[in-house]
Amino acid sequence: MKTNAILLTDGLLHLVYGKTAHGLISGMSRFPIQAVIDPIHVGKDAGVVTDGKMRHIPIFASVEEALSALNPRPTHCIIGVATHGGRLIPSLLESLKVAIQQNLTIVNGLHELVSENPTLYPLLKQYGVEVIDIRKPKHSSQLHMWEGKIQNVVTPRIAVLGTDCAIGKRTTCQKLTQACNQQGIKTEMIYTGQTGWLQGFQYGFIFDSTLNDFVSGELEHAIVSCVNEANPELILIEGQSALRNPSGPCGSEFILSGGAKNVILQHTPGRQYFNHGNKVKYPLPSLVDEIALIKAYGAEVLAITLNTGSLNNETWQAAKQRIHLETGLPVVCPREEGVADLIPIIRGVL
Repeated sequence: MKTNAILLTDGLLHLVYGKTAHGLISGMSRFPIQAVIDPIHVGKDAGVVTDGKMRHIPIFASVEEALSALNPRPTHCIIGVATHGGRLIPSLLESLKVAIQQNLTIVNGLHELVSENPTLYPLLKQYGVEVIDIRKPKHSSQLHMWEGKIQNVVTPRIAVLGTDCAIGKRTTCQKLTQACNQQGIKTEMIYTGQTGWLQGFQYGFIFDSTLNDFVSGELEHAIVSCVNEANPELILIEGQSALRNPSGPCGSEFILSGGAKNVILQHTPGRQYFNHGNKVKYPLPSLVDEIALIKAYGAEVLAITLNTGSLNNETWQAAKQRIHLETGLPVVCPREEGVADLIPIIRGVL
């Protein structure tokens, strides 16, 4: 049976919380997306909402409405949002109840596990529905310790890091992987989040559901497996959070444990504070300071990529010019310009 899916976005499709759905709607998915469930955007095309491109993915108000309209009938229901704290919010629970009663396999990338939710568990048992909890932590017996094998890997690795979380590191990494392959550079991406797994990338692990002692080992194992099995010319590593994000500092592992000697640094010029929610105002460091910190770790920043957010055409171009003058580095806006200008820079480190 073909594993078509519907995406639950709960009114968050147009926001940063819908980033999982954004990645799947863009065209890469283990489960082909037939429709999106989002009451705010009913009747629109999901691609138009997310990036202005027609994807022929309709948006329905409810699971019931989608199932009555879709042919063939979907087999899976994917939670396509990243809620604060990874929680199953009440409105999601209601949609999931219906999906379970309709015998759809549930695919969940949130921290809160559907298979252990006290409201949903009885329904799962009653209807015999399968759940794929992507972030369900593995037992230590299934994980790898860092062994130093990475020292024998000669394949160049570039980490796509960021100055904050939720600014498009995975999207830039994905675009770069596709562009490199199109230009004849055999490239593999190491995913480190639930969306990368959902998109079907072969090598990687879920960083934030891995026991801390095994993060470096899982990263090393993914890279070594990729080299041994796929033999790429280049490996791109999807970054998580940011080196100095106080609610979840991350990034040194990719440089130190993964041996990435080069970095593409994603930044959003429209953001002043780390993305903690409205209650905490913790200023972002300057780009110059972040580049210096990355250098202190032993890696070189090759270029800056910008998530322009809500900036208009005039302001993002001004930001691009200003950041180039501040850092002396090439600056690219992947959404507006693509990533073709980064290919010559990448060839320079191969």
